[in-house]
Amino acid sequence: MKKYIKLIAAVVVLGLASCDNDFTDINTDPDKASGEIFDPNLILPDALYNYANSTTGYRGPILFQSMWVQLMASTSTIANYYVNADKYVASGSTPGYATNIWSDNYRVASEMYQMKKLAIEQGYSNLANIADIVKIQSIAFMSDVYGDVPYSEALQLEDGVSRPSYDDQATLYPQLLEELNTAVSALDTSADSPTNDIFFNGDISQWRKFGYSLMLKMAMRLVNVDAALAQSYVETAAAGGVFASAADEAILLTDNSTGFHNSNSAALATASDYYEVRWSDVMIDYLNSTDDPRLGVIAEVPEAGLAANQNASLAGDSDPSIQLGMPNGYDLNGGATDISNSPDYPGPTGTGDDQAPIGAYSRPTGMYRNLEAPVFVLTYAETQLLLAEAALRGYNVGGTAAEYYANGVSGAMTAINKYGGSQIAAADITAYVAANPLDVSSTEAALEMINVQYWATTGLLGNFTEAWSNWRRSAYPELTPVNYVGNFSNGTIPVRQIYPADESTYNPENYEAAAAAMGGDVWTANVWWDNN
Repeated sequence: MKKYIKLIAAVVVLGLASCDNDFTDINTDPDKASGEIFDPNLILPDALYNYANSTTGYRGPILFQSMWVQLMASTSTIANYYVNADKYVASGSTPGYATNIWSDNYRVASEMYQMKKLAIEQGYSNLANIADIVKIQSIAFMSDVYGDVPYSEALQLEDGVSRPSYDDQATLYPQLLEELNTAVSALDTSADSPTNDIFFNGDISQWRKFGYSLMLKMAMRLVNVDAALAQSYVETAAAGGVFASAADEAILLTDNSTGFHNSNSAALATASDYYEVRWSDVMIDYLNSTDDPRLGVIAEVPEAGLAANQNASLAGDSDPSIQLGMPNGYDLNGGATDISNSPDYPGPTGTGDDQAPIGAYSRPTGMYRNLEAPVFVLTYAETQLLLAEAALRGYNVGGTAAEYYANGVSGAMTAINKYGGSQIAAADITAYVAANPLDVSSTEAALEMINVQYWATTGLLGNFTEAWSNWRRSAYPELTPVNYVGNFSNGTIPVRQIYPADESTYNPENYEAAAAAMGGDVWTANVWWDNN
């Protein structure tokens, strides 16, 4: 795997860009490889890494969605960037953070556009279809975050389109699903295999499972706005074959020696972040409520005192019985919102100048600071939990909601073990699943149980944006918004990110039309599929 990561550093990147004024053609430098001889397989690892990286760390998710959806908490204020997340208050770098997912994913889409062109020219049919799958994944992810985005006219600078119009999400999503179905259906196990595939090592059957698992996730976004279309594509995905075990899931294995690390880990290993970021009380209380074995793996209480809290080499106590989550929306400023005024405040640890006001609260364990921790792109657990909801809704997916839910919980714990920290024993996983079956006493009870588990699963695996997106769709778990002074969302949990500021400069007419159609370029405007 590491040899593939190293190839990323050497790849000639073709057509990197944002969607407005930066889409570029193939480099025409005579000293560079031409399109006729350049191997398009070399583009794939860069695009896959860039996509995975866009879902992690300071690219945005850990500074926004991790705390919007109350997986984590922080006492930071304007002097620290986590104020964007915990209190929905802008810091100086907020505009830059809001841009990253946009620019990262248009870069991936542009890479895949160029890779497909070269793949077709050189007879790599599977590589061309994989290009479409990865491009669709990036555009869908970006649309989930921002709403309406350029697509039909994007990636066409070489054809003279420098200011693309925005596609309405209600039109875009069905189009993406149709294109995804075409691409996945066309994959042929007897044809070419990608030679630099850092997800599946060239296994086309795995790419088929990935494509159908992605289709399942995208289709389930639509259950509240186009139930018939959602059901059609969910059933297509189930029939086509989604991830069948934890061995199938899409994971990026990182290699810090070449600079390609896990960006969530890099953030949490930063000194101020290491001290500031704690698990939320919502998360810890949820795990505590069922004696979830993940609790003793994911959380630790630091040794007493500020120095110990700030020492990244000093492990804390992971005894599940002492774990305590921190509430969102508090600070260390000494006023009404000081953490000491929160209900059930446990008090500081340490004394005098070595006092740690938040020292009794649980923080992520050391495995979350491992720079070579895997990045979970799409997991078996997610697919099984989505199938559980689909079965509950009466879709023909070949199993029961209870069966899929059990698989999802088991898969979630198996995935946690892939971090490489303390391991959850197989017997403990089996016992937990047996003791905590899906509550099918009512549809609503089952929906809540499935979607809260999905929130916890994606959050504990560092996929904060996915946890937020599914919360917007399902409205589970039920969360109490923070209403901190000066927040940018009127005291409500943000439901989208604002567009990059450059869009109003370089693509003003289309930007203004899109913003108007969405009810303004604001953090509180629901995307189309979010009608909760």
